[in-house]
Amino acid sequence: MIIDCHCHAGKGDGLTGPWDTAASLERYLRRATAAGIKRTVLFAVFHSDYAQANREVGRIVASHPGRFFGFAFVHPDRDRGRIYPLVREAVERYGFCGIKAHRHDGRISRELCETARAFSLPVLYDVMGEVSVTELLAQEYPDVSFIIPHLGSFADDWQAQSALIDHLVRHPNIFTDTSGVRRFDLLQQAVKRAGAGKVLFGTDGPWLHPGVELAKIRALQLKPADERLILGGNFLRLVSRRNSLSLAAQA
Repeated sequence: MIIDCHCHAGKGDGLTGPWDTAASLERYLRRATAAGIKRTVLFAVFHSDYAQANREVGRIVASHPGRFFGFAFVHPDRDRGRIYPLVREAVERYGFCGIKAHRHDGRISRELCETARAFSLPVLYDVMGEVSVTELLAQEYPDVSFIIPHLGSFADDWQAQSALIDHLVRHPNIFTDTSGVRRFDLLQQAVKRAGAGKVLFGTDGPWLHPGVELAKIRALQLKPADERLILGGNFLRLVSRRNSLSLAAQA
């Protein structure tokens, strides 16, 4: 089963670009289905109220049982003091299984990390090239899994992306996704040096074409077992701890 671990959905309340305006899934779903992508992780676009935005994503997830996973988008600064209840609502009401944060909003905080620890959730944190923070995250929160998308930089910063590979190699709880990575040589290095178990397939949909992003993984010409890890196995492993705890609570 192919799982896209990185896709936006819903409407924002800004008008500076697609990233805070709207993310319609209609065309994405047609393309994803044609590419063989079975499930997708959704989180909001940039928004001035992530509680509201997460509820919209929750409704989308609930309307397509078995098709989507949800991640709760939080603002490290603006949501200070309410991150725990915000995430709790997303987990308990909508079944979300992760947290999303972006350096554009603010630098990741202890409150966010400790909330992730409390709910046993992975954190997808876009560092926007500031990959050195992963050293601190790995040391301070070794029991929290962090997915650093775009191999560390959507801006195609090869220095940042090269540096992130070192962190992938050294730290068991640091992962990356493949969305928007244009330097194919660095994608190859990440898999070769850190191993297929540290890389997740993502598309940054609906704006990037899921079939094009998937073609990069196919082009790596990996062993079938390694390809399966990247295309879904690694993600399922990262969210399995939360699922296991939920099942135990229901027993």
